[in-house]
Amino acid sequence: MLYMYLRREAEQPLRDILDSDKVGVILGARQVGKTTLVRHVLSGHPAVFLNFDVEVDKARFRAASALSPLDGLRALGSPSVLVIDEAQRLPEISRIIKGWHDARLPAKLLLLGSSSLDLLDQAAESRTGRNRKLVLPPLLFSETLGTQEWANAAAAPGHLSQHFAPQLRAFLMQRLSFGSYPDIVTSDNPTQLLRELSADYLWKDVLQAGLVKTPALIKRMLLLLAHQAGSEVSVNELATQLQIMRPTVERYLDLLEQTFVIFRLPSFSTNPRKEIAKSQKIFFWDTGIRNALLNSFSTEEFRPDIGALWENWVIAEVAKRNALLGSPGELFFWRSRAQSEVDLVVKEGSGLRAYEIKWSPRRVSGRAFRDAYGVEVEVIRPDNPFAMDVFKTSRS
Repeated sequence: MLYMYLRREAEQPLRDILDSDKVGVILGARQVGKTTLVRHVLSGHPAVFLNFDVEVDKARFRAASALSPLDGLRALGSPSVLVIDEAQRLPEISRIIKGWHDARLPAKLLLLGSSSLDLLDQAAESRTGRNRKLVLPPLLFSETLGTQEWANAAAAPGHLSQHFAPQLRAFLMQRLSFGSYPDIVTSDNPTQLLRELSADYLWKDVLQAGLVKTPALIKRMLLLLAHQAGSEVSVNELATQLQIMRPTVERYLDLLEQTFVIFRLPSFSTNPRKEIAKSQKIFFWDTGIRNALLNSFSTEEFRPDIGALWENWVIAEVAKRNALLGSPGELFFWRSRAQSEVDLVVKEGSGLRAYEIKWSPRRVSGRAFRDAYGVEVEVIRPDNPFAMDVFKTSRS
């Protein structure tokens, strides 16, 4: 496999962080491309990279942190940018970086983490405004097209849909089945790589931190969630199926969210008497991981779970762009007590947009939501895989 750097929409937000006077915090799942992105943007800059998965690097930083901030920076080579990868592996990192930042060192500090544990969840740190955060998700569909010769980078989505429809459809099925981790997108053997990634690597931080007493439980829970992706998930039912207490299920779900494996979609409601108000759906940030857990890599359009898979993929695409933009929107699903449903509701400021996500061409009625909120329900189908770019569309 030849190395290929894929242009990321996160490049400009990262440059903005580097130009600011804040500590940069880049968060995202393992193997999502955080280090590659930073190395690309910092190309030509005198930067030092430390990886706290490597004990030698961790010891080197600890030794430097015992000195004054300026002497500590000198001990690390006086870089203009200090990049610390897998920063969550050192519990005291927030305290040390706070001191170094307050000392106004002549260096930019960047923390990269595959878990938000111990990095941003300290309320006192969050309030001070010392940090600028960038969440890096798996590749957007538009970014993965950079691997395809027929998808000219300058080509408009409408041009691709009109002139390269068969290629676009086949490539879409590849992304639905294998997901959008950079190494997966450029691999000749994505199935094997996904099996390795989904074995335990993605939740390595949870296991290393000792936060899960029985790792097999996490895998069993993930398998249940993979089967239920796109459906409403009951914590009580999960507790019963796994034979564990409800608080333990909640804690494991929180950990899987904090390590960017899953995300939750709450129900939208302004009228609890007529609408479901306290339910949630759970989706995977990457459908390839979901499929690896199920050992289901078919790229056939008639696979039995195509509807649920398409829904997870589209909602994940919307969630990824929302994360890259700094989460300007709130994402929900909607269901009335009369069982009318809308797959995705996007609340941005005071505005609402609503979407049904359907693989099949059959007609969709959004009358119930329109009557309740005066908003037409749009339909996202596979013949236009760019339609889920709801934030870009709303700003154009």
